[in-house]
Amino acid sequence: MHAISSRETIAARKTFFRRALFLCTADGLVAMPIVTMSLPVNVFLAALFTKSLHLPKSMIGFIAALPFICNFLQIFVSPLLAKRISSKAQAFFPATVHMVLWAILAVMLEFIPRDDPQRAGIWLATWFFVSSFASALAGVGWNSWIQEWVPARLRGKYFGQRNRLLALSTVTFLLVTGWALQYGDYSLRSFQAVIVGAVFLRLFSLKWIWDTPSSHLESAKSKQTLSLGEQFKQVLAAKSLLAFIGFGAIWSFAANAFGAFYHVFMFEQLSMSAFDVGMFSTVSALGGALSLGAWGQLLDRYGNKAVMTFSLILWQLGNLVWCLLTPENRNLLYPLWAWGGMTSAGFILGQFTLLLKLIPIPAKSLAIGANLAVTSLVAAIAPILGGFVLTWALERWPDALTVYHLCFLVQPVVALLGATFLLRVHEPSASTLTSVVGAMRNIRTLSGIFGLSFFSNYVFYRQPSLPFKRRKKGRSSTNV
Repeated sequence: MHAISSRETIAARKTFFRRALFLCTADGLVAMPIVTMSLPVNVFLAALFTKSLHLPKSMIGFIAALPFICNFLQIFVSPLLAKRISSKAQAFFPATVHMVLWAILAVMLEFIPRDDPQRAGIWLATWFFVSSFASALAGVGWNSWIQEWVPARLRGKYFGQRNRLLALSTVTFLLVTGWALQYGDYSLRSFQAVIVGAVFLRLFSLKWIWDTPSSHLESAKSKQTLSLGEQFKQVLAAKSLLAFIGFGAIWSFAANAFGAFYHVFMFEQLSMSAFDVGMFSTVSALGGALSLGAWGQLLDRYGNKAVMTFSLILWQLGNLVWCLLTPENRNLLYPLWAWGGMTSAGFILGQFTLLLKLIPIPAKSLAIGANLAVTSLVAAIAPILGGFVLTWALERWPDALTVYHLCFLVQPVVALLGATFLLRVHEPSASTLTSVVGAMRNIRTLSGIFGLSFFSNYVFYRQPSLPFKRRKKGRSSTNV
């Protein structure tokens, strides 16, 4: 009887686990529109700031910094929430507040002074601060919740597949948003329609988060609780985590110093529409979707830091092309965004899975919050500095293209220097960068990353001689 009960328990856990993974994926698919719009750099906000409200660049830089400021401030609230409510509730309730705030923005757009860019910027900055704070709390709660019930051995593969589907959701949203804004001539109604659609989809996301049966999958170890002081000691003793946070700070500065102005550059200097920019984002998302499965397998096989470093190097070498773009060669953006999507996917996925591997479980919420706080503090300062530097330079030099080109050198140079710091992170059971580079020589690995998996299923052979036929020159192929 005891054996039967044990088998039934295992079968029940498998059922709960499959349903939890399914709902986690479904939640992500419909959450992506509002999550994408909440990012400091995205097509929707860039079009709202430049095409509709014409905000000053210094104000754009300040607003872009607000999510990172909130990511820093959450460290004073997240540990307190973690002591009082479950990780699932910590993800669910702030996400609900965040959704309500976006619904409020749809109404608020009616009253924003469109003839006064400075006042309009203050209105948006105030709203974006409150919204971003709710989003920061939800992000910490979600990461802590996922860490409790998704096994470490499956994270690379599962989240690689999940993120591939989420990339397709993002593609659809970007195409629809770009078309709606351009078709509506960037009118107030077109922005409101996009917001209402994203809020409606988020309702389903929140329901599926609540329905996820994760409580049946949590281990007793994940439920351990320590005092705040003991948790701080756990975090400070995790040297690899501290090294990872140090790298994250370097990367945050590189990515965000002028990250908010790539879309502005395309709108103003390359004369592109929201639909054009949405198409580039779509190409990038498709590139990521095609390569995520292969990156996930590499992360599971070779570890995170070496694969992340290799992915980052490929990505940033491609970003040097931004320093050469002009209105005449702007079609280079198509292969550039595709390359960025394919190569960045491994780095972004690795960041998430490596953090989950390095955090001390008894202090997981504090560790996640500390990582977010430190990296976000740097990321908050970076776009403010970038906005002032760009404004200062454009006022003194008439060649705006050259100014942007020089500014766009910051990300690849600083990021590549920071990659050496990433390699110092100690990751248990991880391969070296040399091993990963060696793996890339395998045609199956390369085919998977660049979305050409079908190619690896072909076996090339020399056609044998036939007794009554003249042998053809060349090679033939067959699909196996």
